[in-house]
Amino acid sequence: MQLKILKYLLDIQSIIEEIETIKNLTNNSFDVFKSDIILQRATERDLEIIGEAVKKIIEIEPDISISAAKNIIGLRNIISHSYDSVEPELLWGIIQQNIPVLSLEISLILERKE
Repeated sequence: MQLKILKYLLDIQSIIEEIETIKNLTNNSFDVFKSDIILQRATERDLEIIGEAVKKIIEIEPDISISAAKNIIGLRNIISHSYDSVEPELLWGIIQQNIPVLSLEISLILERKE
């Protein structure tokens, strides 16, 4: 595995850990998350970083299988360019439903590449 790809994969893992911390800080409560703009902005930034890392991974090695790569990159573009359309409900849904899937996929890629 190229070192750059490994770095991006490890970056994604690290960001997923940050997102888990955000969930813990809210006691996994959407109401707490929705009322805390700082946690929302931190989540946006985390998802933006994940999107950029996925984009770079796919550019370097298009055969790496990340099932929602296009959606992840698309979300990164929305956060970067249409920030005013990002609602807390969207962010919460992503960190509850999509991040666990991405976490598993990244772990599997890292295991296969060792």
